[in-house]
This record gives sequence, C-alpha cells and structure tokens, in this order.
Amino acid sequence: MLQYIIKTRPDLANPIRELSKVLDGPTEASYKEMLRIIKFTLDTRNYGLLMCPKGKLGEPWEMVCYTDADYAGDPVTRRSVTGYIIFLHGVPVCFCSRSQKSVTLSSCESKWIALSEAVKDVMFILHLCESMQIEVKLPVTVRVDNVGAIFMTDNVTTTARTRHVDTRTKYVREFAQDGTLYIKFVASSDNIADIMTKNVSSDLHEKYSKELVSKRFGS
Repeated sequence: MLQYIIKTRPDLANPIRELSKVLDGPTEASYKEMLRIIKFTLDTRNYGLLMCPKGKLGEPWEMVCYTDADYAGDPVTRRSVTGYIIFLHGVPVCFCSRSQKSVTLSSCESKWIALSEAVKDVMFILHLCESMQIEVKLPVTVRVDNVGAIFMTDNVTTTARTRHVDTRTKYVREFAQDGTLYIKFVASSDNIADIMTKNVSSDLHEKYSKELVSKRFGS
C-alpha cells in the first residue's frame, strides 16, 4: 500500500524505497521504521501532489529538472541512489528514487549517472509535448549540485577514471551542445531532489515537501 501511495506522495519515495529493500528479511528496526512512515502518512492524509501550474496562458511551458545522488549510501551493496524531479510549468510530473544498477567509484560519477537518467526522462517529456503540439521553452534547465558533473558536460576529454561512463557523457553533452539542455549548478541546500536520495532533517524535508505536495482544498 505504501508503494502505491508514492504516485501522489513523492516526499515519501525515499523512505518507502528503503523499506522495500528488506521485504525478504525484515527486522524489528525496519518494522518500527515502517510504523513511523505509516503514522506520518496518516497524519498527512490530506496532502497530495501539488498541481498548481505557473506561467501565463499562451507562453511556452517551462521545464526544470533537479537531480541528485547519494554516493555509496547502501552499507551492504555500496550502490548509490539516483533521485530526480522534473517540473513542467511548475508541476512535478516525473520523479524517481531508486538504487543505481552498478557500484560507482566516486561521488561525481554517481551524480553523473543520476543526471544522465534524468535527461532520458526530460527528452521523453519533450517529445511527448511536441507530439501534443505543446511548446516548451528551451533550453531545459537541469540542476545538479556537483561541479564535477557539470564539468563533464563541457569537457570533451575522456580519462581512465571516466571512460566507463563515456557513453552517458556523450549522450548528455549532445543535448547540452545543441541548446536543448542547460546544466546548471544548484546548492545542496536548495536541491529539491535531495529528498529523493536520503533521509534529511525535518526542516529540509518540510522545505522540499512544500514544492511537491500540498494540502487538498476543503480538507
């Protein structure tokens, strides 16, 4: 049931993903964590996905993407966590919190993989809007809180440390160079995708949640 509610409660995506990892061997600690999430969900039962488009009628729609990764956050597998949120006209239309498929060797690499995964969904939404004759403002801003990942977008040199992610690098760079994407730095404290990759403080959770969910009218 918690996995189902993620569709309208992106602020719960990360803790529910963490619980999903222990379905085959739950512990007393994980059971207590589940009860905490259930209590929080019941206490905020009147909250749902924030659907409040911004912008003026007739103007091109604006798309913004926030990406993040928690480097080697899993103490057992040491796999990093990918997290990203895509806003279309101010509405979160796509969000993700999942473990990466392979172990990364640096924080920069983990964030770059998260960035490339987000770009794939950004391009899908762009093509979907195009098929519906909806004009989207270009370039699409993709925010990441790692300078090294941004440097990889502009740097054409492949080193021994980045050769294994070279395909992803060229995929993102292609859209950045033709003006479709604009990779921009964002401070970690302002990166909304942080809520999708790790457990954050209550203050940050509340700050990020306000951008994603809101109390339903009349509730």
